[in-house]
Amino acid sequence: MEKTGLITGEDGLDRCFWHGGLEDYRRYHDEEWGRPVTDDIRLFEKICLEGFQSGLSWLTVLRKRENFRAAFAGFDFHRVARFDDEDIARCLADTGIVRHRGKIVSTINNARHAVDLKAEFSSLSRYFWSFEPKPEERPARMDLATLRANSTSPTSVRLSKDLKKRGWTFVGPTTVYAFMQAMGLVNDHIEGCFCRSQVERLRADFVRP
Repeated sequence: MEKTGLITGEDGLDRCFWHGGLEDYRRYHDEEWGRPVTDDIRLFEKICLEGFQSGLSWLTVLRKRENFRAAFAGFDFHRVARFDDEDIARCLADTGIVRHRGKIVSTINNARHAVDLKAEFSSLSRYFWSFEPKPEERPARMDLATLRANSTSPTSVRLSKDLKKRGWTFVGPTTVYAFMQAMGLVNDHIEGCFCRSQVERLRADFVRP
């Protein structure tokens, strides 16, 4: 693992090291991370959860995801945009989520701006995919050293700045890059991981919004 960044599972498949052999984390790695997403609700969920993850481990947030969905109306941003002080108090009392007032308020704020974004671009998907990096912006090879060295990118900086200009919060370049990795705007599965070629095929067939 130290040289390649890969772990060979009991099924004989090589995977990125970061799932650590944990079953729920492995499923997330295999079935979700890096696969192109166009659904607006899931995109809003992903960027909000990346914001909640800031300062924590992603596994902590992943294991609370169903609780987050229950607390935030399934991340239907039209509904979350109507949350009020009572909803903030309810979320702060919810032991099943990360009870951080700033991040809870940020989710509601971002939902309101997501409504505006959809009105302007017809979908969140069309907006986010318009920031897909050009091939020349991407590393020639995604190995362990490259993955560890890239917690931001020129694209994540541009997208972060644009979101902040539009009033979004908890969307710094590192958070935005993690979002880009998760929703498939980039494929950061390490070379040799069985998912990398799968995701490349999905991206090749993917119709951009």
